[in-house]
Amino acid sequence: MGAALIRARKPFMVKNIVTGVGIFTFVVSVYAFTIKAVAQDDFSDVQIPDVPEQPPHTPHTGTLKTPPDLAELKKKGLKGT
Repeated sequence: MGAALIRARKPFMVKNIVTGVGIFTFVVSVYAFTIKAVAQDDFSDVQIPDVPEQPPHTPHTGTLKTPPDLAELKKKGLKGT
C-alpha cells in the first residue's frame, strides 16, 4: 500500500474496526441463539407413521407416458421418428 492510501484510511480505521466487531458480534449472537432455540425443540410427542410395505419389484409409477409402438404408428399410417 502506498503512503497516501494509508494516510487516507487512517481516520476511518477505528470506526471500521468497531463496526466490524459489532457486525461480527451480532452474527455470532444470532447464530448462537438459533442453535440454542432449535436444540430445545422436543419432538418426542410427534408420532412417526409407519412406512407402508411394498414389494421390492414395485414398478415405477411416474406420470410420464410411454411412447407409442412403431408397429402401432405404421398401422395408423403415421411415420415414427
